[in-house]
Amino acid sequence: MPTKLTLRLDERLIRRAKAYARRRGKSLSQIVTDFFVGLDEPGEEKALPRSPAVRSLTGALAGGQVSEEEYHAYLERKHR
Repeated sequence: MPTKLTLRLDERLIRRAKAYARRRGKSLSQIVTDFFVGLDEPGEEKALPRSPAVRSLTGALAGGQVSEEEYHAYLERKHR
């Protein structure tokens, strides 16, 4: 059963939060609910939604093996 919750926040922050919710087509209450649902309970694993960019990278390095020495050499070349 939904229950009312009162939060005291800076006016500017409230405006930003409302704009964020509007851009996502959700109410501010739903945004807050999503946040609290996403909080981890001790010992529980919850899958957080992934952006399309992150989903496109999932598995990109599967099976790849790079040694620590190779990685350090790469970083040295990159930052010369």
